[in-house]
Amino acid sequence: MTSRAGEAFSIDRAVSDIEALLAVDLSADGAVVSEGDPETGEWTVTRGAGFQIRPIWESEALTGVYGRDWNEAEEAAAENLTLVVGELDRWWGPHRPVSMRVPLFRDQAGEPVPALFQSLCDVDCYGDLTVWGPVTADGRWVAVSVNQCDGDAPMILTAVVSDRPITELAD
Repeated sequence: MTSRAGEAFSIDRAVSDIEALLAVDLSADGAVVSEGDPETGEWTVTRGAGFQIRPIWESEALTGVYGRDWNEAEEAAAENLTLVVGELDRWWGPHRPVSMRVPLFRDQAGEPVPALFQSLCDVDCYGDLTVWGPVTADGRWVAVSVNQCDGDAPMILTAVVSDRPITELAD
């Protein structure tokens, strides 16, 4: 669960959150840190050397949701991602997909994974990334994805900003 629980999806807010994320200071080095809301403890941000990951929307929990209702929830989350991708494609041109398959398998095997991908795995963000970059004069990259850590968990739309290229990992 994230600090975005209970918020209705808004394309304007999602895009505004991504714009704000582009403006954050990114540390050049240091350990990866995940932070939670001071009151609820729910995930708000993960910071690492050259990147930040933030939830920008979270669906309702899917506990006890099955069949058609579950499919509709999954489709709604995918539609939200499509809206964000469409808007960002208008800004920055066509996106590139970056699979999370290799980072996921490496993580499960206990093999080293670059810090950004490891951090995504650590917060259960296994959804493939939709990537643009560089999108700013200082070379920042942006990625978005929709994620679900298990069948009862909410769908989470996340955004990433990085000062390093976000590219597919080789097998």
